Amino acid sequence: MLFGANGAGKTNVLEAVSLLSPGRGLRRGRIEDMARTPENIGWKISAELHSLGHSHEIETRLETGGARQVRIDGKAAPQVALGRLARMVWLVPSMDRLWLEGADGRRRFLDRLTMSFEPSHADVVLAYEKAMRERNRLLKDQVRDDSWYHALEAKMAQSGAQIHANRQEALMLLAGAQEAAQTAFPKADLALLNPEGSIDTPKDEDALAQAFAISRTRDMAAGRTLIGPHRADMQAIYSAKRIPARDCSTGEQKALLISLILANARALADAFGAPPIILLDEVAAHLDATRRAALYDEICGLKAQAWMTGTEASLFTALADRATFLEVVDSEGVSEIMESA
Repeated sequence: MLFGANGAGKTNVLEAVSLLSPGRGLRRGRIEDMARTPENIGWKISAELHSLGHSHEIETRLETGGARQVRIDGKAAPQVALGRLARMVWLVPSMDRLWLEGADGRRRFLDRLTMSFEPSHADVVLAYEKAMRERNRLLKDQVRDDSWYHALEAKMAQSGAQIHANRQEALMLLAGAQEAAQTAFPKADLALLNPEGSIDTPKDEDALAQAFAISRTRDMAAGRTLIGPHRADMQAIYSAKRIPARDCSTGEQKALLISLILANARALADAFGAPPIILLDEVAAHLDATRRAALYDEICGLKAQAWMTGTEASLFTALADRATFLEVVDSEGVSEIMESA
């Protein structure tokens, strides 16, 4: 458990751990902005990972003016390879408004959950977005030659159908994990929907390619692609009360988020064969003492390695001797970590 004053650097530690998984880390920052300023000499994160009966030395780094690099056991590797060695899930305060804000945040949340089950999902999403950007350029330039669109729409349809299938599989695994659990946290019924007022998006590859072709005139008027998995939204219903998550209280919304993270962890423990690494930043906010204790019990029951932060050690009293307590202090602009008795 990491505790200390606001600004001491607790979240920086969690972010460093999160970068040992594929993607942009828990704060979704630009990798070049993570370097210490004004020196701007880049950064390096290294760790020894023990997972599924094997040990690996992993490293990710950014050198000035370069791209992020990954090395596993001394050999260069793509980021997606990190997700094959271990899985990671997290919850940060910026997610607290997930149910109240736009669909893009909920899509990112769902895609992160999906990527935890299927690391290659990130590559499929990137392929779809790259083809869509090129198609959007044609639309903005008012290009009307069908031959320019066919190849791009075929790529979008192939990737788009796979994105939808991956997301649905993730939702099914989450539903199963929630159904089977004995938990103090509320169950959330999840579904993929089209935004209100939008055209229904086909789900299979051929139908999706045809829909892109039919939609060209409408898309050209808008200057962007108006249908596809990039327009999907994730709906959550508080199961016991049958009300949408957006209409729940602040505490209920937080509890639903925690419930999904725990369900994700349980499902991963079954599907991957080992529990994920769990990162929970300021998780005690909006939780009473009973719920905090229930959360800690569930994490310990999973036998997962968890990193949690809070401003006071007393927030984690219910963990007692089941955790290591580390105090993070700011010493003249440098974060120092000290083990607490």
